[in-house]
Amino acid sequence: MTVVYIPRDAAALSVGAERVAKAIMAEAAIRGETITLVRTGTRGACWLEPLVEIDIGGVRHGYGPVTPADAPSLFDANFLSGGAHPLALGPVEALDWFAGQQRVTFARCGVIDPLSLAAYEAHGGLAGLRKALAIPSAEIVEAIKASGLRGRGGAGFPAGIKWATALAAESETKYVVCNADEGDSGTFADRMLMEGDPFSLIEGMIVAGLAVGASKGFVYIRSEYPHAFRAMAEAVAKAEDAGLLGPSVLGSGRAFAMELRLGAGAYICGEETSLLESLEGRRGQVRAKPPLPAIKGLFGQPTIVNNVLTLAAAPWILAHGPQAYAALGCGRSLGTLTVQLAGNVRRGGLVELPFGATLRRLIEEFGGGTATGRKLRAVQVGGPLGAYLPDSLLDTPLDYEALAAAGGMLGHGGVVVFDDTVDLAKQARFAMAFCAHESCGKCTPCRIGSQRGVEVIDRIVAGHERAANRAVLDDLLELMTDASLCALGGLTPLPVRSALAHFPEDFERPARGPTLRAAE
Repeated sequence: MTVVYIPRDAAALSVGAERVAKAIMAEAAIRGETITLVRTGTRGACWLEPLVEIDIGGVRHGYGPVTPADAPSLFDANFLSGGAHPLALGPVEALDWFAGQQRVTFARCGVIDPLSLAAYEAHGGLAGLRKALAIPSAEIVEAIKASGLRGRGGAGFPAGIKWATALAAESETKYVVCNADEGDSGTFADRMLMEGDPFSLIEGMIVAGLAVGASKGFVYIRSEYPHAFRAMAEAVAKAEDAGLLGPSVLGSGRAFAMELRLGAGAYICGEETSLLESLEGRRGQVRAKPPLPAIKGLFGQPTIVNNVLTLAAAPWILAHGPQAYAALGCGRSLGTLTVQLAGNVRRGGLVELPFGATLRRLIEEFGGGTATGRKLRAVQVGGPLGAYLPDSLLDTPLDYEALAAAGGMLGHGGVVVFDDTVDLAKQARFAMAFCAHESCGKCTPCRIGSQRGVEVIDRIVAGHERAANRAVLDDLLELMTDASLCALGGLTPLPVRSALAHFPEDFERPARGPTLRAAE
């Protein structure tokens, strides 16, 4: 019996994967072909979706991007045996896109049925958890420390230090909270993992619970991710039925339960203390720190808050050893980085590589350059609060320290490409308007500063006392950076400053007519 693999994650569904699956099954029935259809997550090559794969002698051969209308011609070409066809890609993992990567966290995505615990275990799953169950909590924490794992949500804080703080906190009740409120523009890695390999997050949550002495975990999922929420809910239910979650994890006598919460659609809830406020049933507003959540977090108890990718990396570290993870990457940025290529790029998708690859390599080798064929002008790294970098900085390595030295930040690994038609003054204005719209309102520099920032940029663009207004803008950016309560207000100046520094001509053009309202 032939096995056919077709993704069912949100990216593939958005371009017709469900219709393709139905068309192939219908055509198989007409022709009397017996096939087994396995619905997977996506491998991350969004430019090839819907991607159809066929297992031929243990090697997956791909065809894509496939439309429902292609089904008859695929069968005519005997694609179930790897026959020649205009959409034929050959062995999928031999494609340059995949062969050039080093997948650790995303090794199973697009490969297995994400809701099959048996398939998960057959591909290395649960090995890290079993190791964690066999050693004391302090040893788990030391392994995470030795691996060099840093928070993948954007801050880059050493995960082992956060875990050690929560372990040392004295309390009978502790929590593990997964921040899956992925809201940065051009990012989708958290969603892709939850839809394509949810058991890896569940396993990582349990390992974290064992490490710090927590018996309950919460996953706070972005409200715009209904497919991820459903996949996680089904995976949690299967994990409970299999004894992976519950009063005795894998018969160990150690308890861990998980609960899923759907976010309320607020960007600010990606900030860990706002997320905790929302989990407790209140409006998502930033808390003052200290105390740190690891000491006093959810419901006043010690809580570790980590990103999806941070937690999902923990089982691999336990299974393969911290030295194997630390051997990847460079400097203080160890392990692998998941870059999400988006914007004006020919081959968008997710690429996983050890830290240290340059922006130029990612955009040209994996992304294939701009989709329009026009000259690249700017790249924004790190979401809507990331810096706009010009072509002259594309040889910057993608690691936390190198990007900071270049005046940027890595964030959650989102890379958005712009060609030479982009107006960076408008992009700078957008950053301020975005902050004004998404501010929780708790601190004045963010709430009011972003509103004033939009107005000052409008005056500069309109040609009104440009030198004086530029001085006002510089003062405002300094105030927001130094006095905002959290990173939303504190980082909004980053894209504005980078646009002013690298693309000043966009702010100096002749006046462009009426300006827009401050924060529409």
